[in-house]
Amino acid sequence: MKKNIITVISAIILFYSCSDNKASENKPASENASPHYVLAKVEKAKVSEQLKLPAQLAAYQEVSIFPKVNGYVKTVSVDIGSHVKKGQRLMTLEAPELEQAVAQAREKYAQAKSDYTIAKENYERLKEASETPGAISPLDLATAKSKAEADSSLSNAEKANWQMQQTMMDYLIVTAPFSGVITQRNVHPGALVSAEAKDGKPMLELKQVDHLRLQVDIPESTVASLKNKNDSISFELSAFPGVERKGHISRVSMNINAQFRSERIELDVYNADGALAPGMYADVLFNSDGNPNALSVPKSAVVISTERKYVIVARNNKAVKVDVITGNEASGKTEIVGALQAGETVISNANDEIKEGAIIN
Repeated sequence: MKKNIITVISAIILFYSCSDNKASENKPASENASPHYVLAKVEKAKVSEQLKLPAQLAAYQEVSIFPKVNGYVKTVSVDIGSHVKKGQRLMTLEAPELEQAVAQAREKYAQAKSDYTIAKENYERLKEASETPGAISPLDLATAKSKAEADSSLSNAEKANWQMQQTMMDYLIVTAPFSGVITQRNVHPGALVSAEAKDGKPMLELKQVDHLRLQVDIPESTVASLKNKNDSISFELSAFPGVERKGHISRVSMNINAQFRSERIELDVYNADGALAPGMYADVLFNSDGNPNALSVPKSAVVISTERKYVIVARNNKAVKVDVITGNEASGKTEIVGALQAGETVISNANDEIKEGAIIN
């Protein structure tokens, strides 16, 4: 009986052993083969690219007009959309207290001037009399001179105070500092305005619109492509789709924004017909010639993870990860700068699952 059981068990083991060998023989060859990598050469070549960057129109000059003195709004000569000239009256304020202060300052100056005139005349008479020996004591003459000088200083101080009060009165008439358009009006006749109010709305807002600034932030990686201020740049406005306009770089900030890693440039845009307005959105088409010292690889060869940006180089048939900095991208190519040489081989279909030191055939 035991011999029959042993025979059955042996037959079962032999059956499964043959089945495993047959299944192994029937497996596709691709399951046993090493991963297939597409390789590409590192080339010494720059990559030219046309960037499309967001931009915005801004007024060439703009100002928020706040009151310089406390007072009531007497008249408002302009409204939203009013075109004004430099020096044109925009508003008139009234301040009875300020008018009284001017009158008082004027009277004080007149009194001080009169006192100085008398003191000066008294000193000159004493000085003339002192030429007769013993007629005037030196102390009396010095006292008269000192009083005349003091009255002169007081007269000058009162005159300065009067002029200052007159200057404050001039602030009751609000004029345009430059030609432009009123874009905000927040007060009406009878309103009380205060020079001490902080974080409040301006009485008026004035913008120059016949001359605009097109402001665009250029990425740090392409800043070097800006050769000079005469470079021509094309742009399209969202309000006028399909209409391409051109401009020249007028100003370069020469400063990299630490948060966005970009540099602000500006183009002058002239708006004689008034068709454009500050705040309009634009797309700037910027031609970047690329870095002549950069290398280029297929775009798919660059692996970007949360920690690093790298390419996988085949060295001695092993995968080596090399950190790189990327630049322009165009036609499936990407500029890179890193510790590798032109002519080296990289994995074109790279991904972060490829391990360092993996065998590359």
